Amino acid sequence: MRLIHEDRKTGLLKLRLETPSDLWRISRIVQPGDRVGASTTRRDPEAPEDAPAAQRERRRVWLVVLAEAVEFHGFSKHVRVTGPIVEGPFDIGRHHTLDLEEREDLTVQKASVSASDRALLEEGMRREGEATVLIAAVDWGESTIARARGRVVEGVADVNRTLAGKQFGGDQSDKDRRKYIEELVGLLVREGERADAIVLAGPGFLKESVMKSLHEASPKVGGKVRLFSASAGGRAGVDEILRSGRASEVLATSVAAEEVALVERLMEAVAGGRRAAVGQSEVSEAVSAGAIEVLLVGDGKLRDPAVIPLVDGARGNRAKVVVVRDDGDAGKRLASLGGVAALLRYDWAPTVARSPRGAPGRLPEGPRTGA
Repeated sequence: MRLIHEDRKTGLLKLRLETPSDLWRISRIVQPGDRVGASTTRRDPEAPEDAPAAQRERRRVWLVVLAEAVEFHGFSKHVRVTGPIVEGPFDIGRHHTLDLEEREDLTVQKASVSASDRALLEEGMRREGEATVLIAAVDWGESTIARARGRVVEGVADVNRTLAGKQFGGDQSDKDRRKYIEELVGLLVREGERADAIVLAGPGFLKESVMKSLHEASPKVGGKVRLFSASAGGRAGVDEILRSGRASEVLATSVAAEEVALVERLMEAVAGGRRAAVGQSEVSEAVSAGAIEVLLVGDGKLRDPAVIPLVDGARGNRAKVVVVRDDGDAGKRLASLGGVAALLRYDWAPTVARSPRGAPGRLPEGPRTGA
């Protein structure tokens, strides 16, 4: 994301959307009541009668709408902002939908740019040119290939096949397995051309066979592969790799991988009873104590009036603020802890200790030792 211009007096932002993750971010930054402007097409009621039919029907114009609804469509990679037109050459007051895509410029005017908005803007500006990582979790008969780019994790293919067992005849079994490897390699060659790195993981020795065949089929794509072990193939294997610190250097450019790793670190800190605060009450205390290193906020909590001061306070203490997608595995785990939590700079205990199930308990005598 590129911040082309900002007028802090009027709250006007001029932005350029550069990656699929920027679409997700802008769908969280824009809220009902904001004024959003973009280049769009609309039927022109003022076109002269002798104008070509195509021009009479649609005309490209710059329109500003007062946002009433904002929808993020991850699969088709666009954001829809709907509301009445407040600026434009015609049709003032009529409703219009702006379709925002990658490589588009837009303006957003807000009553105020919140700390959450600022965190998303800064994250977007740091992530210009996000790398694309292809993740393949393979096992005999059950494999999944997914693509991770910044905030977006999308499935590429599930390759589920019934393979003949070796006990039912070696020829058919070998034939099925060769075809299975060929299918996986074909997908990886096709998708790997556009990837910056490929993570190939799974149990057993199938991953080694796939890697060898991939190098033979396309040395260029094969050179992008990093091999890791996983306890399962398929979607479970992809989730395991996203959670795994072993692949962190490969996935470092993916915000999706970062949020999964941070939530995993949070769960370990909570289990160990140290350096973690969960829920609004504990996080509020930790903010006041200046103890927060990383604040994790589910994207559904960004506009919660009780959470906004926590984000402001954490940023004021120079803590890192990470917004976690609610629809991902990490977001669901964070939601189970109240949707807001923090990793801390030092051992710290809240005023009221949590019981093993998370309910308030007695006042602690010292640092927390269990959660």
